Amino acid sequence: MVNQLRPALVMTALFTLLLGLAYPLAVTGIAQVAFPDQANGSLVRDPGGRVVGSSLIGQPFVGATYLHPRPSAAGDGYDAAASSGSNMGPLNPDLIARVAESAQTIRAEDGSGVIPADAVTTSGSGLDPDVSPAYARLQAARIARARGVSVQQVQSIIDAHIEGGFLGFIGQPHVNVLLTNRALDARFGAEG
Repeated sequence: MVNQLRPALVMTALFTLLLGLAYPLAVTGIAQVAFPDQANGSLVRDPGGRVVGSSLIGQPFVGATYLHPRPSAAGDGYDAAASSGSNMGPLNPDLIARVAESAQTIRAEDGSGVIPADAVTTSGSGLDPDVSPAYARLQAARIARARGVSVQQVQSIIDAHIEGGFLGFIGQPHVNVLLTNRALDARFGAEG
C-alpha cells in the first residue's frame, strides 16, 4: 500500500508546487512586465497620486455637472462585493417600474428624445464603467448648463473619450464615465 500511496503523494506535491505556485507566479510576473497598468487594476489617480477609482469598475456620479453611468443592480448600487445583474425578466413589474422611473428622471434632467437602452437598464455585472456614445451625448446639454459652458465644449470632451470596440470590431463604441468626468473636471474645474 505504501508503494501505491507514495507516487500519489509525490504527484500531489509536485502539481501543487507547479500549478499552485510556479504557474501563478510566472503569469503574474509576465503580466506585471507586459501590462503593468491592467495587472494592477487599471487604477485612476488624482494629481496628488490618490486613487479615485478604476477605469474597469463603474461608480456613481449623480451631480448635474457629471456624466451619469448606467443604473447598477450590484448591492445598493456599484458595490463591487455584490456584483450581479438584477435577473429580472422583461415582463417583471418591478423592472418595468424601475425602467419607467429611470426614463422619467432622464427626461426631467436631459430633455425629451430617444433614450438609449443603456440609460435605463443595468449591465450583467451591475458595475459597467461605460455608457454608449448616444447616452453620453444625451447628457451633454445638462452638463454644459450646470458647468456654465457651451454644449460644444462638453461634446468635444465626450467625443474625445469615445473608444471603439476591441480590435476595432469586437463590441460597441463606448465612453468611460470615470475618465470622461475626470477630463471634465480637468478642463472646467472640479465640482463640489
